[in-house]
Order: sequence, then structure tokens, then C-alpha cells
Amino acid sequence: MESKYLSLAGGTETEKIIEKSRFITVSRHICGDEEAKSFIAEIAAKHPFATHNCYAYIADRAGNFMRFSDNGEPQGTAGMPMLEVLRAKNLRECAVVVTRYFGGIKLGAGGLVRAYSGCVAENLSSARIVSYEMCAECHCLVGYPEAETASRFLAGFGAEILDTQYFDGVAYIVAVKCGGLDDFYRAFADAVNGRVKIEKKGERFFPFPVK
Repeated sequence: MESKYLSLAGGTETEKIIEKSRFITVSRHICGDEEAKSFIAEIAAKHPFATHNCYAYIADRAGNFMRFSDNGEPQGTAGMPMLEVLRAKNLRECAVVVTRYFGGIKLGAGGLVRAYSGCVAENLSSARIVSYEMCAECHCLVGYPEAETASRFLAGFGAEILDTQYFDGVAYIVAVKCGGLDDFYRAFADAVNGRVKIEKKGERFFPFPVK
């Protein structure tokens, strides 16, 4: 199974005019085929009078579940070029819809390919791309005297703090990349002189910013 993959954080919308046609591009992180279909239907419902709502998506983490549609544009001029941009960016679990309001000037097959692929590339250059990596969810309990040191350590180590809870002590729920889990245990214990209890609760994918 893939240990990490690139995807989008949330959604991004961009717009441009090409030869009097209005192109609106929306990209979004999706989890699976059904969520992708719901996203496409949402955009189509938002633009019921658009000339075309073309789409492309890669629905799985492995990059094998791919779908696209020209939605009435000449075959091969919209959906596939859009998909190729997603593949070139090596993105997974993501979908993009390009809505076109025809402006009266025909672009030709080559012009359409450039328009649709260019709109997606421009949109993704504005999107926030993240790396989903397999992480351990750890519950870390320290006393109040160690809380400030623990907070500094977690920020410096690069662990993702998911939640902080206060009761008899301070409990940090954090995501730690599985490849660095042993180092995390040792370094945290060293930082607070052993006064920490760490319990691993499971593993799942978490997003991290791409630097």
C-alpha cells in the first residue's frame, strides 16, 4: 500500500476569459468515486445554464481509478487533457471541473485542449497541495510542569497536533509519521526527562504541507 501521496487541501476556484468564453475551474480533494460524483453534480447544479461542465478525477490513493468527461465538447479536447494535468502533478484523491460559458468564438480542437488543460494547470498553481502520509495517532500525557516544554518539542519535531486536552495533566493527540515513530518516542522522553506517557492508538493518513 502507498505510504504517502499528493493531494489537495480543500478546494480552489479560478476563472478566466478565453476568446470571449468564460471558463470557471474548481478543484477539490475528494475521497472515492461517490464523493467525486457528488462534487461534479454540485458544480453542474450551480451552473445549470453553462454550455459545458467538463470534469476529470482520480478517486483513489493509488492513482488507478480515473474518470473524465468532455460533456459535449469534441471528443478528447477537454476531459482527457484535464486528467493529464492531474496525472502530471502526481495528484490522487482529487477532482476538477471546468465550466464553460460559450462566448461565440470557436477555438478549434487544439485551442480547446490548450484552454482546458491551461485552466486546470493555472488553478492547481493556486491550490494548496499537501502530502498525505501514513501516521501513527499518539496520545501523549504530561504533567502541567512539562506542558510548555512538551509544546515546544512537538512544534520543533514536526508532529501534527490534532487536539489538546486538559484534566489531571495535559494530553496531546498528535499525528507522527510512521517512519519517525521510534525517534519521536526517544526524543519526547528526553525532552521532558522521561515524564511522558505515550500510547499509540492506530494508523491513518494525515495531510502535511508540501514545502
